[in-house]
Amino acid sequence: MSIEKHDLHHEFPEFHDEIHDLKMNDAHFARLFKEYHEVNKEVIRIEEGVENTTDQYLEERKLKRLNLKDNLFVMLKKQQEQA
Repeated sequence: MSIEKHDLHHEFPEFHDEIHDLKMNDAHFARLFKEYHEVNKEVIRIEEGVENTTDQYLEERKLKRLNLKDNLFVMLKKQQEQA
């Protein structure tokens, strides 16, 4: 099974510069960015069968990842508009 990449640079390649700037200059963005990638790594490990869990837990983690991605997207859009 091929696992789709969900890291932010693959999800939002058009925001490459904004991702870098916000990671360096916005502690809240940096915290959400780190949390997003931790959740994403966990989801990938579960999907690859490295970790076993319930389907419900996996779906909860995917929803968490989606919520974080949505929040990060809003911040990226705002940063882009200010530039």
